[in-house]
Amino acid sequence: MDKILEAVVMSSYPNNVKQGLVRRVIEAAKQPMDSEQCWSMLELSTKLYLTGDTKYKREIGKEVLEVYGHYHPEEFEEFFNVRFLLSLLQEGYGPLGKRSHYVLDYIQLGLQFVLESPSANSIFSLLRIEMLRKVCERPSPKQCAKISKLLMQHPQCIPTGKHQLLFCQQLIRCIEQFQCISEGEEEIMEFLEQVNKVSSLLQRIWRTQTSAILPSLKELFTIISSTEEQEAPSNALASVVQFVPLELMDGVIRNLTNDDSITDVQMMMAIGRMIDWVSWPLGKNIDKWIIALMKGLAAVKKFSILIEVTLSKIEKVFSKLLYPIVREGALSVLQYMLLSFQHSHEAFHLLLPHIPRLVASLKKEDSNSATSSLEQLAELIHCMFFRFSGFPDLYKPVLEAVKALPIPNEDRIKHLLGQNAWTSQENELASFYPRLASKSETGKIGLINLGNTCYMNSIIQSLFMASDFRHSVLNLTEGNSQPLMTKLQWLFAFLEHSQRPAISPESFLSASWPPWFTPGAQQDCSEYLKYLLDRLHEEEKTGKRIYQKLKESSLKSQVVEHHYLNKTLIEKMFGGKMMTKIRCLKCLNVSSREEAFTDLSLAFPPSDRNVRGSTSILPVEEIGPQFIEPPENAGQLMGSPWIQRKAPMASDHAAPLVSVETLGFQERGEAANPIHGNEVGVDATKDPLSAFGEQACAPKDSRSVPDLINYFLSPERLTAENKYHCEKCASLQDAEKVAELTEGPHYLILTLLRFSFDPQTMKRKKILDNVSIPVVLKLPILVAPEETEEVCQHGKDGAVPGSGFITVVYDLCSVVVHSGITPESGHYYCYSRECTDTTPHGQPQDGVPKPASDKQLGFEIQWYLFNDTRVSFSSFQSVSNVTSFFLKDTAYVLFYRQRPDRQSCLLHEALAEAGCLHGEPSLHKDLMEAISKDNILFLQEKEKEARKRAAYISALPKSPLWWRDLDRDKDDDSSSGGCSPAAGGGGSSSFHGLVF
Repeated sequence: MDKILEAVVMSSYPNNVKQGLVRRVIEAAKQPMDSEQCWSMLELSTKLYLTGDTKYKREIGKEVLEVYGHYHPEEFEEFFNVRFLLSLLQEGYGPLGKRSHYVLDYIQLGLQFVLESPSANSIFSLLRIEMLRKVCERPSPKQCAKISKLLMQHPQCIPTGKHQLLFCQQLIRCIEQFQCISEGEEEIMEFLEQVNKVSSLLQRIWRTQTSAILPSLKELFTIISSTEEQEAPSNALASVVQFVPLELMDGVIRNLTNDDSITDVQMMMAIGRMIDWVSWPLGKNIDKWIIALMKGLAAVKKFSILIEVTLSKIEKVFSKLLYPIVREGALSVLQYMLLSFQHSHEAFHLLLPHIPRLVASLKKEDSNSATSSLEQLAELIHCMFFRFSGFPDLYKPVLEAVKALPIPNEDRIKHLLGQNAWTSQENELASFYPRLASKSETGKIGLINLGNTCYMNSIIQSLFMASDFRHSVLNLTEGNSQPLMTKLQWLFAFLEHSQRPAISPESFLSASWPPWFTPGAQQDCSEYLKYLLDRLHEEEKTGKRIYQKLKESSLKSQVVEHHYLNKTLIEKMFGGKMMTKIRCLKCLNVSSREEAFTDLSLAFPPSDRNVRGSTSILPVEEIGPQFIEPPENAGQLMGSPWIQRKAPMASDHAAPLVSVETLGFQERGEAANPIHGNEVGVDATKDPLSAFGEQACAPKDSRSVPDLINYFLSPERLTAENKYHCEKCASLQDAEKVAELTEGPHYLILTLLRFSFDPQTMKRKKILDNVSIPVVLKLPILVAPEETEEVCQHGKDGAVPGSGFITVVYDLCSVVVHSGITPESGHYYCYSRECTDTTPHGQPQDGVPKPASDKQLGFEIQWYLFNDTRVSFSSFQSVSNVTSFFLKDTAYVLFYRQRPDRQSCLLHEALAEAGCLHGEPSLHKDLMEAISKDNILFLQEKEKEARKRAAYISALPKSPLWWRDLDRDKDDDSSSGGCSPAAGGGGSSSFHGLVF
């Protein structure tokens, strides 16, 4: 019968004819048959099954084997013996070089017919040994899957005892080498199925023998932590972790993180490879294990490992959000990475270029998964905006991308940041500030934040960028008996000449610290600035030797000059004077008092007061980027100031006014007035916020800096509880109080009083109103009549004839921004630029430096953004629009620099004589030596850090280029960015790139 069957199978008859003949042979095989004939048929069917060159032949062989196993069990058991199986497993079947690949399938098929036979135990014992041997030979994924299938169906063949533990470890070693070479989708799905079968076998063993779990995990960790140069272990190892019971997680992580035998490099290698597992599509709980290990490392303060791994892997994790099949796990890992990386903006900033593209892709996908991920991603982004404020230029594209998504409240943000931080002690991360290999491309140097010291850093950078003040400080001689000023000189010198990207102001902080400030708490930068300037002034005033006596002379210029020389540096640079007058409304007696000031604190007018339309001496008419012309009838402004400031009645003619004039801003929706006469004009700043719609536009009644100055200098009625005690009347009377500027400071500091006390909540609150900031400001200064006439003779716009006022022009040079909603929290950063007196080729005329054009002063001079250690290029457009984009980021302290004219000529001449205006000042020997030594030390530190980091980075597992995922999505308009049918796109090549 075997000959007949072989002839039929090998014949050229059609398959349907062959099938009929085979049916008859099989039916005949069910009848009683002698042992020899059975043996012959079993040999033939074995040959067909193992070496058949077509699927049809193998199917016939299988069918015959099953018939003989069922109807002739004794003969089958005799044939399917231990010796035969050993030969199959060790030597194979078929001609040399063409051994059959179906031996394991054959054994699995035959085992079902000998389970109850006397030889069953011997066969099981053989297979236990042989399966272990097979696994040790590192079979292919396909063969491993066949072993797993056999053992899952016949668990009696699974190795036992010590061999079982060894079997698990070796099986993990097999998975380590699994690779899918093909990029075809069918082949990939087959590979994933094979991996799943192998990992399911491990799960089966672990369920019955929990003692095998920890040794298996130890073997897994040994593999992924290996630092030997070899092919990276397969991501298929992720399939092993998903079956480890979560209740073992805490103990496993604790043992790993407290094992002193595991080096930092090994741990970094291990967690880096685990993070790569987020791309494994069949893994469950992988994200939980990754996060648990990172939390474990944070608990034992292994911050350097976490920093390196996060910075090297976060972009790859982010790119996996494109794929729905792995999105949930990738998003979990990304959330922990970002929310825990709170000491530096580096990790978040790595993602900034890619966020808009990913958001667009998820919106296009339009699935439940994408919608949920978008909301979580937006929440994460706003947490990062809150934690790392002060980067408006970088954040604008991201803010535009997520503007339509929900915004979490501050309590939610603080909760997320609080529960994910590596440590609650910020000082533990003090040595892990952003690694900056070299100075900013701007050439400027940042200041290290020493724990909520951004308020000081912003003020120091603003003072440093006040070039006249900086040059004067750097020119101080050694042994000037001014210890705080000397420390400031050293700090300025390092900011000027250091090679470090950022320096620590620790020494200056300790010397200039107001005693009532709480260490580590956020403070008011304006309060610090006032205290600092006062300390510097008093120190110089106290230690200053008396200058030579005034030479007797009738020349007023000499008296003025010596009067100037007797001033302290703070008075010369920031000191101004203001006259406060109070007029009794009964007897009309006027009392006056002149006071010195270093800054003007500008309160916000009540919401019901229309400052722009008021009729005080300083009304503001916002007419775009040009100056307001002085009123033609200004000569009428004579006599008492209250005549000028009196609000006109409805029947009165409009009172003539002296204006605060501005440049560089205009109301949205209003066209700039045409430039005429001798007015100075520049191109109107374009509004980049039109895409934001009404929500982003400033309200029509938004304030401007001239509005606040107008309110500051407006008359104030003293009535009711605030009545004035008139000395002439000897009683309390209604009165009117007014302030006038009598001397303009070289640097005008304006503080916008944004923090007010709320009697309802008994707390200070912040006024978030947007305030337009002019780049050029003209202020009227009250002077003696003879001075006014002198100015009028030399310039048309220097004074208003007969009014007692001259016009002083100021250029904006620094803006300190507060980001936050309360004075006790938030962050400070500043915009600054260098203000110069002259154009590059301008020559002094008549002793007065030639001013640069307003266009140069306003828009062409480079702006910089100082945010602690980071310094970047910026623009006036960013300065003026920051609050429109980021509602909590508001201008707080402004620095304006006075343009030189004849009245300020003495100051500039004195600075020029001191060598301040031309070229950099020369530093004394000790200071130059200290800077040189520190620069050499920095280079040595840089080399040492580079070697250390190179060792760390070389230890990190190499992974595919993460950006290909994002680039592929960008280029493929037909894909929604996913790889599943639900995503509506994605092909086999993108799927292969995802996993492998």
